[in-house]
Amino acid sequence: MTASKPTATQAGATAARGYRSLSMPARYLINAALVVAFLVVGELMIGGGVVSRYQTGVIEQIGIYIILAVSLNIATGYLGQLPLGHAGFMSVGGYSCAIFIMRMMGVAGVTMRDFTSGSPAAMGLFVCGIVFGGVCAAVCGLVIGVPALRLKGDYLAIITLGFAEIIRVVMQNIDGVLGFTLTGGAKGLTGIPSYTNFLNTFIVVAISLFLIHAMMKSRHGRAILSIRDNEIAAESCGVNATYYKTLAFVASAFFAGVAGGLYAGCIGVMAPAKFGFMKSIEILVMVVLGGMGSMLGSVISATVLTILPEALRAVSDYRMVVYAVVLILVMIFRPKGLLGDYDFSMSRVIERIMNHGRRPEDFAPAATPASAAASGTAPVEGPGAPVAPSDKGAGKEASTHE
Repeated sequence: MTASKPTATQAGATAARGYRSLSMPARYLINAALVVAFLVVGELMIGGGVVSRYQTGVIEQIGIYIILAVSLNIATGYLGQLPLGHAGFMSVGGYSCAIFIMRMMGVAGVTMRDFTSGSPAAMGLFVCGIVFGGVCAAVCGLVIGVPALRLKGDYLAIITLGFAEIIRVVMQNIDGVLGFTLTGGAKGLTGIPSYTNFLNTFIVVAISLFLIHAMMKSRHGRAILSIRDNEIAAESCGVNATYYKTLAFVASAFFAGVAGGLYAGCIGVMAPAKFGFMKSIEILVMVVLGGMGSMLGSVISATVLTILPEALRAVSDYRMVVYAVVLILVMIFRPKGLLGDYDFSMSRVIERIMNHGRRPEDFAPAATPASAAASGTAPVEGPGAPVAPSDKGAGKEASTHE
């Protein structure tokens, strides 16, 4: 009887003998060290004048679009739905955060100079404003998601697009209904303090990515993925499809609201015209281009598609043509996106280095009493028991058969 090579699934289910892996605290420590290293390098480059103010603004917008793309990936890539109302949630979060901060500055005694200097009161107001914007967007996501998620495919896309247009029209005309200035109407909300900078944008991006990653690795995330793969089978296994669809939709809306709050402080003006149909399509293109279900793909595509229009301003007459050609070429040669559903893991790379490039499935799975009994090779106690081969001989036999 020859020894067969274990598959990747079997290797993941059982411990691999001789495979050196990192502990969970070590994984988190490595990721935290990488985040801190990127933050320190960025701050040193900005503080040293290597990066100009214009380039810093572009970097801030990259972080904002990363949050937007990854948050939409929750509903599109992980849940498998096609909502087209992400710009509406972004606008709700942006307006709510900006109005909250502007109205509370006098109460908290915070001035615009305090946001520049980074005083504790200004930072506390910023955190409250960002969370408030995300919660307002999540409430709108709940109101829209409960009826909309009963539909699928094109019907879901149409109804979410309609809700986004309703939000835009409300932002444009609510001042006339209320009788006082709230959103600024069609001309937009002006006078927003510049509370968004590289430091707080980087921190919000890191926290958002961590929370989304942790959610998708939890049992709630596995339930969401099961609905994407086969909703009927998931429901037959006890997964509440309505609950988890709504959860994914609300989480997606929350992080879109957080990104909208950062966007308001970065741009300084909130106008309803900025959050039309094409803004939702722009975010969706980032998700599809990077790979539906890949967080790293969304990060890369959001970075590239934010830098590309700015880099092509020298050829302003043709930059949108070049932009469109790049998207068409990617969709032709990489129809599943740049990375498909692949996600990068630094811990996995380090483990490969520790094991000299070998994967867990390249190792023999560790024998357990249950597996030994099932295979009929359980050791028999007593005077007539066969002599078990040594580890060295067993390893040589396994390598011979492989």
